[in-house]
Amino acid sequence: MRLWPRSLAARTAFVLIVGLVVVQTLGLGIHTLDRNDLVRLAGLRVYSFRVMSMYRDLVEVPPAKQDSRLKTIPLSKNFSARLTDNVDSDFSNLLPTPPPVRHAILLNMDGFPIPPELRPQHFRFGFDPSSRHEYTALQMPSGRWLIVTSRLPRPDSFQGTEFLFAFILMTALAAAMTIWAVRRLTAPVRTLAAAAEALGRDVNAPPLPEDGPSETAAAAKAFNTMAGRIRRFVDDRTLLLTAIGHDLRTPITRMRLRAEFMEDDEQRGKMLQDLDEMEAMVSATIAFGRIASPNEPVSPIDLAELLRTVLDEAGDAAPDIADQLRYEGPGHLTARVRPQAFKRALTNIIGNAVKYGGSAYVKLIPPAREVRHLKIEVLDKGPGIPPEHMERVMQPFQRLETSRNRETGGVGLGLPIARDITRAHGGDLTLANRPEGGARITLTLPV
Repeated sequence: MRLWPRSLAARTAFVLIVGLVVVQTLGLGIHTLDRNDLVRLAGLRVYSFRVMSMYRDLVEVPPAKQDSRLKTIPLSKNFSARLTDNVDSDFSNLLPTPPPVRHAILLNMDGFPIPPELRPQHFRFGFDPSSRHEYTALQMPSGRWLIVTSRLPRPDSFQGTEFLFAFILMTALAAAMTIWAVRRLTAPVRTLAAAAEALGRDVNAPPLPEDGPSETAAAAKAFNTMAGRIRRFVDDRTLLLTAIGHDLRTPITRMRLRAEFMEDDEQRGKMLQDLDEMEAMVSATIAFGRIASPNEPVSPIDLAELLRTVLDEAGDAAPDIADQLRYEGPGHLTARVRPQAFKRALTNIIGNAVKYGGSAYVKLIPPAREVRHLKIEVLDKGPGIPPEHMERVMQPFQRLETSRNRETGGVGLGLPIARDITRAHGGDLTLANRPEGGARITLTLPV
């Protein structure tokens, strides 16, 4: 069970709410202790007043009539009183009354209006913890003792359910305000993350607004500056590759014309083949350079229909293995992509499977509820790729023995172009060998 949240907003809110609960709990504890003291002192004051009132009523009558007078004094449910000549046996099994309680009772008794000659001669205090009864004995001028017993109630720490409900409601409201404030304060972080994700898909993504707090505005300005530098770098690279390709095509064309006039047929054929490879390399390099600076807009397309179209085109190009081309998946599935670029990526992947696996089994897996991306798997029945070469074939201009794609002229750009196009859409492309033989190319795409 993971208690520590993952997001910055959740962690900040969690720390603040825990601190709030701790402070609220400590405040509640201090309030409860203070209130309990006040309630206890008030209860002791009432207790002392009642004891002294009863004592005064008794000492104002002759000793012979004190017993009968005691019977006429109304007592509450938790109160009892009796007269005795000796209190030793009554207090032998009692605990001493805590000093704060004893001092509070004596202080209240001292302030009670009673003539000095009638005041108690001696006091005895005791406490029974099992029944929570307080025992107070006062010796009258006649020498007899008045023993008063009262059960002291426990203080109600929360003043009933209303106080506890108010405390919980106040804490919940404070927690809700904390969560709201933290989400507002961390919203620029989420905006920055979304902008970085958008920049990874499209270098021409709109810039961030440079407003809000000074730190947020500074971060947005730095991000926009970085995005501008990336765009200039990509544009410069694309311009450079286009210029090189344009400049190379002219001498290649001249060399092709000169080769046509060569008398040696064998040398002429080799020369033309080399020129074809050079022209294919130039075209593929320019195409690879333009991937990072896409001008094609994103639009919704039927991905299932696009996969079937690419398979049909592969079957037309290789009719002898048309029966080895299969599609599995939903009849229709809409996704937002750059249609021409994404079709090229699928053509490269499926063409790679056809050329070196002699088959292409395409599976379209729709996104599940808890997963926000779809999958396209292309399986073949070929020999697969040695594990030590898995990373190599995904690098530009890297090949195994022969070309793995006809369209790029066998210069090792088929899979790299497909992966870069996929990543430009926010997805990824991975390569693995199947246990039963052949390769599996998995393309993931966010939805």
